[in-house]
Amino acid sequence: MPEPSPTRPKRRGRLVRLGAALLVLSGVAAYLVVQYVTGGPGARGCRVVSGTGDGASYEFTPEQAVNAATIAAVGTGRGMPERAVTIALATAIQESGLRNIEHGDRDSLGLFQQRPSQGWGTEQQVMDPAYAAGIFYAHLARVPDYTDLPLTVAAQRVQRSGYPEAYAKHEPDATLLAAALTGHSAASLTCDGRPERSAEATGPDAVRAALVRDFGRDALQETGAEVGGTEVPSPSPSPSVTATAHGRTVTVPVAEGRRTDSGGRDERERGWQLAQWAVANSSSLHIQRVAYAGREWTAGSNGGQWRTAGTPGAAGAERSAGAVRIITGQ
Repeated sequence: MPEPSPTRPKRRGRLVRLGAALLVLSGVAAYLVVQYVTGGPGARGCRVVSGTGDGASYEFTPEQAVNAATIAAVGTGRGMPERAVTIALATAIQESGLRNIEHGDRDSLGLFQQRPSQGWGTEQQVMDPAYAAGIFYAHLARVPDYTDLPLTVAAQRVQRSGYPEAYAKHEPDATLLAAALTGHSAASLTCDGRPERSAEATGPDAVRAALVRDFGRDALQETGAEVGGTEVPSPSPSPSVTATAHGRTVTVPVAEGRRTDSGGRDERERGWQLAQWAVANSSSLHIQRVAYAGREWTAGSNGGQWRTAGTPGAAGAERSAGAVRIITGQ
């Protein structure tokens, strides 16, 4: 009987070790992909920092940034104060993680988990972030003295949630977001601006359409929505968004001076709201550069930080506060 080959067990052992190593590498690769897609460590994303220098910050994904910017734009477009935007953002963070989800408890849908069966609108309407934010603000405006109430109380008066205390834990993050996305805190929102692979339109026309979607439309009035059986009146008109395009550049005029809009904000804050709205939408709309008030943001440059005009990497930034300039990649 021939002796067994001494090399066969060794060869089998090497194959086992190689297979195990490949499995480990595959697992690591899968983990990194999941983290990248879902917004975990190492994923592309956005960040907002406190304008008071206390070191507070909030990190979130491009998808969340777009939805947060829409919520803020709809609120200021309806003349709601920054406190209302903070309440709305904290509510959406709790209800959906700032994601426009197509599922929830019973028939709850969208950013605010609104239920069509409870009179919030049709399924299509509550899945429209601009409509969902508008109907939330309409209900919030009917809460007496909501700006003086604790955030969790004001949110609960609108949502009627089974977990009424849950909103409070998101107030610090929502406060940071609201300050940036209403323009109160300048140059505080940054994104890396890495373009998303999306079937949605991009380029100047898409930027203008998105501006109209968020700033220039009263979704409630268009759909004839009602709150408590009463038709929602149009809010006091805020300054309209007029955007012109030349090549790949969209220019949004911002009036000089210290005039205020219906929400009590001055024009410089409005300019910063528009500029940081553009940064928040940079991945989805393939925006490469945003310039306002002598500052410039460039996609993929220095982590997407704002730079002063004239510094290396910020050539050509607009020094005037009279317009927000948005440069697209197409």
